[in-house]
Amino acid sequence: MLAHTDRPLQDLCDDVLYRLRSDTRHGDVILLLARTYTFPPDDVAAWHLDHHPKAVAVARDHTQLQLSHWGVDEETAYTAEMIVSELVTNAIRYGAPPVRLRLIKDRTLSCEVHDSNALAPRLRHAKTVDEGGRGLFIIAQLARTWGVRYSLDGKTVWAEQTLPPATSPRPPQRS
Repeated sequence: MLAHTDRPLQDLCDDVLYRLRSDTRHGDVILLLARTYTFPPDDVAAWHLDHHPKAVAVARDHTQLQLSHWGVDEETAYTAEMIVSELVTNAIRYGAPPVRLRLIKDRTLSCEVHDSNALAPRLRHAKTVDEGGRGLFIIAQLARTWGVRYSLDGKTVWAEQTLPPATSPRPPQRS
C-alpha cells in the first residue's frame, strides 16, 4: 500500500488512517510519511580531514573549488566557506577523529561536518572580551538553518544556505 511512489502523500495518509478506524484500540495516532530521493553523485562532495588545525584551511580550499565547479555565486560561496571554517574548527577543537566534510547541492546548499564525539555543541553568546565561543552563533547568523544529527559513531553538525535560482538543481528523482 505505502510503496506507491506515484500517489500523493496525503492520499497515503488518508488510507492508513481509514484502516486504523477499524482498530479496536483507542488512543492518539501520529503518522509521519516522507518521500526520499537520492542525490545525483555530481551534487555531493565529501572529504576526510586530518584532526589538525591545518584542516580548516584545507576544508575551505575544498569548499571553494567545489562550489566554483558547481557554479555557485561568489556571495553564497564566501558564506559557505565561513560556515565550513566554523564547523571544522569546532570539530577539530572539541570533536574526535575521524573528521569528514560533506557538501550537498540540492534545493539548498548543505555543509556537514562529522566527528566521532557525541557531545552536543551548544550555541553560546560570547562576551566582547571572550576570544572564542562565537562559532555556532556565526553559523546561526549566516545559515538559513542548522542542526545536529547523532549517530552511533558520533555526530554531524550541518548548516543549510539558500541557493539563488540559477544554481538550484533539477526537480528530485524519486527512488
